[in-house]
Amino acid sequence: MTSTSRRQARRDAMVVLYQHDLTGSPIDELYNNLQRESGHEADDFTREEVDGVLSSAQELDREIDSYSRSWPAHRMAALERSILRIGMYEIRQRPEIPIEATIDEAVTLAKRFCSREAAALVNGVLGKAAESQTQ
Repeated sequence: MTSTSRRQARRDAMVVLYQHDLTGSPIDELYNNLQRESGHEADDFTREEVDGVLSSAQELDREIDSYSRSWPAHRMAALERSILRIGMYEIRQRPEIPIEATIDEAVTLAKRFCSREAAALVNGVLGKAAESQTQ
């Protein structure tokens, strides 16, 4: 598999998770679509992110709900939810990734593909999760 930057790998994971959330299509089919559309294969980091998020989506959503009480995960747009799931997964399950990098990348994705309001939501939720992680 081709190696991509972690930024690109997170973007690829976001796209695959978003499409899966909307369509329910099989992950392998979505990886094939990604390759067709982007010209590169999903790398190992992307696949680890997608697998990790999918295997713990309910737990991640409960945690997102606990930090965003006024806007639960099931009411969020699929793209914001996918970004938050990736960020929450990294904070909880990938200690080798600095929390600050995770939050920065998630906020960047939200600013680029969603809105400033979504970026603020992502920053707030992941910031609260990070605080609880360090306590």
